[in-house]
Amino acid sequence: MSTAVIACGALAVHVREIARRREWEVDIFPVPAPLHNRPELIAPQVSRLADELRGRYEHVALAYADCGTYGALDELDLERLRGDHCYDVFARAEVRELMAEEPGTYFLTDFLARTFEHTVIRELGLDRHPELRDDYFGSYRRVVWLAQRRTAATEKAARRAAERIGLPLEVREVGEGGLERELERVVASV
Repeated sequence: MSTAVIACGALAVHVREIARRREWEVDIFPVPAPLHNRPELIAPQVSRLADELRGRYEHVALAYADCGTYGALDELDLERLRGDHCYDVFARAEVRELMAEEPGTYFLTDFLARTFEHTVIRELGLDRHPELRDDYFGSYRRVVWLAQRRTAATEKAARRAAERIGLPLEVREVGEGGLERELERVVASV
């Protein structure tokens, strides 16, 4: 049985590592992570890739949360990860608690912390128009890094990201267990 997993670019490294460790016979096809800045483009790109892969694989699964598509991914008839965003996949219960405590919470994953300058600052044009920072981030009160693997380098990147948008940083070590459980459910369902 052959299975293709279309993965959010922000999750693809984790998905690949989990699949390798679990010895799942799947091929991973990442979709560019910067599409999160244009979520209306995610479902059409995933749909095109799924159509191509259906001709080559028996099963196609989706390693994506909703990611701002407002249900468009669900219309593709592919099993996907439960959650509104990738950070929900890593730590759903903790995210809900943190949002109840402070709705103005901006979440970082390891990927987002490491790529913040490119995927957020440059992609949103804040490198050219820093005066827009508060338009984008003015409603946030804190940054919470949901650390999958807490390393000195990624922690430094998370601190730099929080400083870049003028917010205090909190760190919560959550690991990859939530993603692994969701991925297992998705892969087992195909």
